[in-house]
Formats: sequence, structure tokens, C-alpha cells
Amino acid sequence: MRFIFRPPAEHAAGLLSLPWQEPLEEWQDDHLLEVAHRGISRHVVRFVEVDGHVYALKEIDERLARREYRLLGQLEAMGMPAVSVLGVCVERPPAGDVPQDAVLVTRFLDYSMSYRYVFSHGHAARPTVQLIDAMVELIVRLHLAGLFWGDCSLSNTLFRPDAGSIGAYLVDAETAELHPTLSDGQRSFDIDYAAERVGGELFDLQSGGLLPEDVDPVEIAAELPRRYAALWDELTREELLKPEEQRYRVAARVDRINELGFDVDEIELITTDAGVRLKVHTQVAETGRHRNRLYALTGLEVTENQARRLLNDLRSYRGYLEQKEGRAVPETVAGHRWRAEVYDRVMARIPEDLADRLEPAEVFHEILEHRWFLSEKAGRDVGTTAAAKSYIDAILPRTPSTLTLPGGDPLPR
Repeated sequence: MRFIFRPPAEHAAGLLSLPWQEPLEEWQDDHLLEVAHRGISRHVVRFVEVDGHVYALKEIDERLARREYRLLGQLEAMGMPAVSVLGVCVERPPAGDVPQDAVLVTRFLDYSMSYRYVFSHGHAARPTVQLIDAMVELIVRLHLAGLFWGDCSLSNTLFRPDAGSIGAYLVDAETAELHPTLSDGQRSFDIDYAAERVGGELFDLQSGGLLPEDVDPVEIAAELPRRYAALWDELTREELLKPEEQRYRVAARVDRINELGFDVDEIELITTDAGVRLKVHTQVAETGRHRNRLYALTGLEVTENQARRLLNDLRSYRGYLEQKEGRAVPETVAGHRWRAEVYDRVMARIPEDLADRLEPAEVFHEILEHRWFLSEKAGRDVGTTAAAKSYIDAILPRTPSTLTLPGGDPLPR
């Protein structure tokens, strides 16, 4: 039996004591936990908590497990929105006379839940169109990177709140293929199959009485390819420009692509008798620009949208400090002071029994949003401290817990 893993090694070391020699379905171990907000799977999937970290274990054919292990590693290196792989256990001893499959180990994406769970539990207060748009953006990002998924569904897509928006993540890549580029036929097949799978799972939820009445499976299945086509066209279409409008139209097109969260890799201008043809080669935006900046200034590790929001508050606090103290405050100094005097003080107010409701940075983002609403109502700035107290007292307790250990105890973090 062999366990192949990706660094850091200490994460893998904590898993070595698990009963790998036994069939995954038969495991009886104190590290096992139930995750209610998972999707359905054709394979045996179990979750374990080791040293404060949660992992998903999937029993699968060894050839497919090795392939998915390599592919998820490639996606992580490319900065794609997918779960992070830790390792794979192969060459397991037979269970009696029956050969055993390998076990693929991925890191659980904190504060996430499957799309299937979100739709079956009232959208988590998210509009259906926002959920679908996040899934469409995920597929477009994967396609631009040359990934043919081949298995997009409600169960294989994870939902994660991200500074008032939604992040969608790939969670299953056993059928995926990575190519230099995808043909129109590959893209069309992938999105059409995704629509079929999503519609089928919605009908399944509807038949079980778990789907909200305002959700129409046929409408959503039809909307998925339409929204995909619109976004793909926005990012990749060619335009015919007049010479006199070339400069500002090119700038406007690049700005629009950047607003959608993508970067322009190359701009091609082709002169024709009818005018100048603009061809844009779009790529996924550079990974983590705002995340890296926030980490350098404060030491906080958060998602990209959360980092963008927190950086805005940090800049505002820096302006406040400069006005109050009558001197220039270096950005690095402002970052340390904002972390100690604002962020950490807010986080210290959260009761221990509510600490698992949302990711800390997401809580801080929501407090900033709450501060804006309270200030609008009061006609003055109520301040972060008052907004935090109001949010923690009235709103955070109504947010469902994202993950609990057996017995209902919150997962230590």
C-alpha cells in the first residue's frame, strides 16, 4: 500500500493512522464526520477531520484516481477555482478476495456547500440568477484554460460566499481533460451536458419536495447555455471598428473584460476594406492580486473578492489616520494598525458559539455592508464598532452553521 501526497507533508502525516486497508464504506473511526451540505456521488465518499483540517476521501479506480490527482494538481498550479488535492492511496490490500480501489484525498473547501444543497435549502438567500451566473463563470474560466469538464452538475459544483458575491468551484475532475485549447464542439458538448445534468438534479429535488416552488428546472436548464453563450461572446467576440473610434473602443473593450474578472492576453487589429477588425484573446485574470496585496499588508489569507473589499476599508482607515494625525501614514503602517485596531477587534467580539457560521473575512465584509445600511438609515456614519455589535446580535445568529463535527460541536479552527 502506498500513499502519494503533495506538500506540506504534515497534513498527510495526520492521515496515516486511518484504516486504509479497510473498504472506505466500512470505516469506523473517530475522525469521521458527517457533512450534510454535500452533493450526491456515484462513488463512496467519506469525510474526516484530522488536526483541525477536513478532508474528503473518494474511493475510485486506481487509474482514474492517479489521473484525477495529477489533473487537480495542475488546476491548482494554474489558479483555477477547484478543490485542492492532497494525495492518493494506491495499491491497497484486497478486502478478502475482492481487490480494492484507490482513495483520492482532497481538502474540504471551508465554508462551502454543494449547489444541490443550496437549491434544496432555499438558495441560502441567493437569487437563482446569481447562482447560475456563478456556475457559468466557472465553466467559462475552465474552458478558457483548456479544460473540458464533462461532469458539471449541482453535486459537483461547490458554492461559497465571497464578499457579497458567489464563488463556484469544481469538486470532481475524474472525467475532465486538459487541452491547449478547446474546440467549439467540445465547449458546446460540455455546456449542453451540464444543462442536462443540472436540470436532471433539479427534477430529482422537485420530485422529493425539496425544490422551492419558484424554481423551474426546465427554465434553469435552458438558461445555463444561454448565459454561457452571452459571457463567452462578451469575452471573445470580434468587432469591426471605424479608424476614428479605434482607440477608445479598444480601451472600452479591455475595461469591460477586466470588470468581468478576466485579463486580455493579446489584442489583434486586422485592417480590412470594411474597417479595422478587433480580435481579443482573453485569459483568466492573474490569480490573487488583491489577496497577495492584503496578505503582504496584514497577514490575512482570504479570497480575492474579500481581499478587494477589505483593502478598500484599509485605505479608508488610512485616510482617517492621516486626517486625525495630520501626517502621512505609510501603507505598511496603516495595514498593521488596521489589522490590530479594526479587524482583530471586530473578530474578538464574535462569541465562540457563532464562530463557525461564516468565514471571518466574510463576517467582516457583512459587517461593513451592515454599517452602510445603518448609516444610511441614521443619516450619519454609525462606525464599525456599533455596526459589529448590531450584526453579531441580530444577524449572525440567524446564519446556519456551515460545518459541525459529530455530536453538533463546532469544528475547531
